[in-house]
Amino acid sequence: MPAAARTLGELKRDGYRVVSVREEMRRNLLARLSRSERILPGIIGFDDTVIPEIENAILAGHHIVFLGERGQAKSRIIRALASLLDPQVPIVSGCAINDNPFHPICKECRRRLDAEGDALEVAWITPESRYGEKLATPDASIADLIGEIDPVKVAEGRYLADEETIHFGIVPRTNRGIFAINELPDLTEKVQVGLFNLMEEKDVQIKGYKIRLPLDIVIVASANPEDYTSRGRIITPLKDRFDVQIRTHYPRTVDDEIAIMEQELTPLARDLPLEVPQFMKEIVAQITFEARASNEVNQASGVSVRATINNYESLISNAEKRAVRNCEPEILPRLSDLHALLASTSGKIEVEYVGDDRVSDDLFDRLLNRAVLKVFDKWQKIEDLKGVVTYFEEGGGVEISDTMPAEEYLEGIRAIPDLRKAIPVFGGVESPAYIAAATEFILEGLHLHQKLNKDRDGGRYTYRA
Repeated sequence: MPAAARTLGELKRDGYRVVSVREEMRRNLLARLSRSERILPGIIGFDDTVIPEIENAILAGHHIVFLGERGQAKSRIIRALASLLDPQVPIVSGCAINDNPFHPICKECRRRLDAEGDALEVAWITPESRYGEKLATPDASIADLIGEIDPVKVAEGRYLADEETIHFGIVPRTNRGIFAINELPDLTEKVQVGLFNLMEEKDVQIKGYKIRLPLDIVIVASANPEDYTSRGRIITPLKDRFDVQIRTHYPRTVDDEIAIMEQELTPLARDLPLEVPQFMKEIVAQITFEARASNEVNQASGVSVRATINNYESLISNAEKRAVRNCEPEILPRLSDLHALLASTSGKIEVEYVGDDRVSDDLFDRLLNRAVLKVFDKWQKIEDLKGVVTYFEEGGGVEISDTMPAEEYLEGIRAIPDLRKAIPVFGGVESPAYIAAATEFILEGLHLHQKLNKDRDGGRYTYRA
């Protein structure tokens, strides 16, 4: 409906009916389902697990808490729920808590309705104005979430017990919308008590005065599973007020991890075209999978998808430096660029070692080697590379580095004919940069299968029998 009405009387004339937030989200979700539309565009890997549970919760009108380790798209899902709100809804103009013009709940708006009747002015707000979010921290207070006595209003002559002396917090200001709180257990017990009282009894005490706030609001929260227990930092009554808890998870497949990685890649203007071989994408994603399966990594903390995204960006950046310095026509990452991922991995992984708060070179190398080996075995068979191994056994050697121009690899290719025959498996044989990337992949795969030795001298690597 177009936002034409400017007064309560005009809303009545147009036959506009205000519905609750739950009913509004239900209606819009059912409309999308009837059109076979995705309810949360951009959320990858949850179609058969998390999404159906979200649909059920919305249809039931439930408050939701999402449980999951860091980097499982909890905040993104919560923010996407605002898309299920109507494009515009009417409120009493100037009201701090988005009051329904037909049935206002705050004292000032009720007085205005009595005085002005159908002439009561209305305004229209969008979903952005109806979504509130708070990151829970130990210093968050009742004043932040619910409200506080405004000393200026008291000085104007109002009584402390007067509802109109309150400066409302973020939850009432999200009335008729969605309020999200991230890392819910980080709230102090006092604030948690105030929150569950507001959810259930619709009242709260401010400075000892009981204030009734029958808000129309859907509350959504996120939490780490370890903290969201009676043994953690959540109080049981608040936990009971959330109607459903939905468990999120990391991508179940490398393909999903890659899809997220490419979707979330920071869009930057580059002077050269960018091409990333599929096997390089798989290696970056597989490193994260290896970290999530490693007993050397703290799995309670989790390994965020952001680790994959940041590693992908670091890989591309290292390749871009080489392309610019060597005046090459394209940016194309290869295995010798993977050392650049150590810096972006270190801040995303918590190791199990006591007193060690960063990823060691050795641990990173182990994760990297396992990832490269798994991806290599998917693409290539060792028995198909016997001719390459024979070249090295006869005294041959190859030197590579992340600064070497791609053209220099072509000389080595000509010296090892069987290597040239193996490269088409990876595609892109017309591009020197792609040939260089495939060559490094083959050599490293042979090394990890213990067919070749690898010596390191600074940033240069030599493969030999």
